[in-house]
Amino acid sequence: MLNILIVEDEELAANRLAGQLKKVCPECSILGVTKSVKETVRWLSKHQPDLIFMDIQLSDGLCFSIFDRIRVTSPIIFTTAYDQYAIEAFKVNSIGYLLKPVKTSDLEKSLNKFRDLKSVFTVDIDQLMAAFSQERPSYKERFLIRIGDVLKKVETDHCAYFFAKDKAVYLVSFDGKKLPIDDSLDALEQQLNPDHFFRINRSFIVNLNSIDEMTAWSRSRVKLELRPKAFKEADTLVSTSRSADFKSWLDS
Repeated sequence: MLNILIVEDEELAANRLAGQLKKVCPECSILGVTKSVKETVRWLSKHQPDLIFMDIQLSDGLCFSIFDRIRVTSPIIFTTAYDQYAIEAFKVNSIGYLLKPVKTSDLEKSLNKFRDLKSVFTVDIDQLMAAFSQERPSYKERFLIRIGDVLKKVETDHCAYFFAKDKAVYLVSFDGKKLPIDDSLDALEQQLNPDHFFRINRSFIVNLNSIDEMTAWSRSRVKLELRPKAFKEADTLVSTSRSADFKSWLDS
């Protein structure tokens, strides 16, 4: 039996990884899934897994701060969506890394490496942090929007929310201006700081400061009242699949 902890703040990614592990490693047992630094520290203070799969950026910060708060002796395979320059840092002294989206073949190779290197589990966190600090993720700070012949600059902090409607995407500023932008919501989700912005469903990305009121809805969903108010037909319900992550985001 191989007891595993998954540290991943994206529910879909965690579920996918768990499914892949069951496929390539029938003897694996997923002891738990944690989504934040705080939750992981609390979990590890009570449990000792054989192996940890750990995402780099969690809902409340970089995973490396876990090691400042608690001694971790379990071997770790890092997962990351960052570019190759940053990924090289994780080869220094870790058991391995997996690039998202995780390929089943790469997962199987990492598990084989883990089995081969059981006796040399030491992870040099200081060295990893030093290398990683050279390439920190950067997020979009402003948008340059063209309206006819006019170019308008909008700071990201001034963006209340983004929504998609009729195959177009719009930015709504805190002063109530609705501006068309070229980026898709999928692209924006990667560009915006996840500490400040959250995609509540397929149509909306909201700024934390734009949330005026919240109401509990059916199937664990949450209905949002935004500032400035969204258009009448807007779907400002947090989807069922994102509700748990949304609540964790608010509580981080």
